[in-house]
Amino acid sequence: MESNILLESGTGEVEILEFLIGKKHFAINIIKVKEVIDVEKGSITKLPEVNPSIAGLILCRNEIITLIDLKYIIEKEKQADSYSKVIICEFNKLKVAFNIDAVLGVHRIKWEEILKPDDISTNSLVIGNILIDKTILLMLDFEKIVTDISPQTGISEDRIVDVEYKDRSNIKIALADDSALIRKLLKDTLYKAGFKNLKMFDDGKQLYDYLEGLADKKGNKFSEDVQLVITDVEMPQMDGHTLTRRIKENPILRSLPVIIFSSLITDELKHKGEAVKADAQLSKPEVGELIGIVDKLALK
Repeated sequence: MESNILLESGTGEVEILEFLIGKKHFAINIIKVKEVIDVEKGSITKLPEVNPSIAGLILCRNEIITLIDLKYIIEKEKQADSYSKVIICEFNKLKVAFNIDAVLGVHRIKWEEILKPDDISTNSLVIGNILIDKTILLMLDFEKIVTDISPQTGISEDRIVDVEYKDRSNIKIALADDSALIRKLLKDTLYKAGFKNLKMFDDGKQLYDYLEGLADKKGNKFSEDVQLVITDVEMPQMDGHTLTRRIKENPILRSLPVIIFSSLITDELKHKGEAVKADAQLSKPEVGELIGIVDKLALK
């Protein structure tokens, strides 16, 4: 299944793929899904001495892709060596596969319909709850799943070892990301580079409400409090594309630089950020490059 259904940017809508693991219903943003395939018995190549969450390797269109045992991660139960459906995903410039039990369909919903879970700790794998036809779908943090298994694929302080530390405390940044893990890693990373003046928000609506309040109170002097925004794309309540569009359409806030920092930044999807007039777009592993762009945009 090709995920070629691309919504217009900044409309506040998202298409999700609903799937089953056991009797539980889960969801993934369809933009992350390259295709869904059947993997036949005996076609998974087992690897010696690896994390138990890794089922092995599969071959898909002449590409060797790591298969993560999602059933083991969710239920701590190893998937039986039998026919299995597999979602092939791409994010953080990485292709990875996840086994599931069944695909139930595709739904178009608004980001504001995705409710934040009660558990917002860094250990939670659920970043949103969706109610469809009286069924609760759990939206999983696939980036966290992969980063927990292989930390070098995600954000870490190790990625900025070559960045020169300097006092950047004069640069006032507002940042929105729904993942508590990513917020912590990004905060630690930016601190290490010398940024101290950070305001953190866990969804786009919180950040936009804050900015709108500043604009109402201070007018064009809002930059005394915020000089630059860094935002994720996938967030409950308001996604990063909608946040960017609203900032750029606001007569007072439109000069505020916005960097979209997301696992979904690919050559095929960059047009979505361009359509809402983002000043820069970066994939989440590129932390060192992010710091250089912050320096450049904040000093405009």
